[in-house]
This record gives sequence, structure tokens and C-alpha cells, in this order.
Amino acid sequence: MLLSIALAACAGGDDGRSVGLFGGGDKFPNQPFPSNYRTELLAFLKTYLNNPVGVRDAAIAEPAPRDISGKTRYVACLRYSMRESDGSYREPRDRAVLFFNGRLDRMIENGAETCAGAVYAAFPEMEKLTR
Repeated sequence: MLLSIALAACAGGDDGRSVGLFGGGDKFPNQPFPSNYRTELLAFLKTYLNNPVGVRDAAIAEPAPRDISGKTRYVACLRYSMRESDGSYREPRDRAVLFFNGRLDRMIENGAETCAGAVYAAFPEMEKLTR
């Protein structure tokens, strides 16, 4: 079962769909701050990205409470450029990373609207990811 969840996390697309791990209802209305968000996010990205090597222009905005479909969730905003198979790079895009009960829940591939106004800082740890 856990393997199925992990494999499902690898199936994200660029069409605005989200990839979820825990999900669920709003049984926890007062969400705790995700204190290990960087570590969890790097572990997730190492398996989520087809090729985590060569990411550049990585930036992250610290998790902040945001309204997601009528529920308050902590959301970290992530921006980076991926290396294409021909060696070129895509334009950097925003992704929204949602946390549920203090843990990484899902990533929204097209996070521009959710991340509007986010203040980004360099995320060099992501640029150092290996396979």
C-alpha cells in the first residue's frame, strides 16, 4: 500500500493537477507549522523528479497559511527550472507544496495563482540533488 502511494506521487503532470500523499478531510482545522519542510520536500523531490540532477534557479518561499479549497493549509512555494532531455532548460515555474498536519501532503504543479505574492529565497540544496 505504501509503495502504491509513493509510486502515485511520481505521476504528476504539468497541467495543474496535484499529487497527494496523505490528503483527507479537515479533521485538523488548526494546522501545525511543518518544521521539517525542507528535508521532507527534498526527499519527495528526489523521487518525484525524473532527473533531479541539473535543477537550477531553485527558490523557495517559507510555508505560510493559505486557503486551499476552503481549508487552511500551510503552503510552501517552490520555483525551479528543469533540464530537458536535449540539455536545454524550461522557464522557471511556480509549484505549491501543501502540508497537512505538519507533513508534506501534495504538490500542485501549476502553483502560480496559489503562490501569488510569495517571497522567494534561494534554495541551493535543491540544486545539489543527486539520483
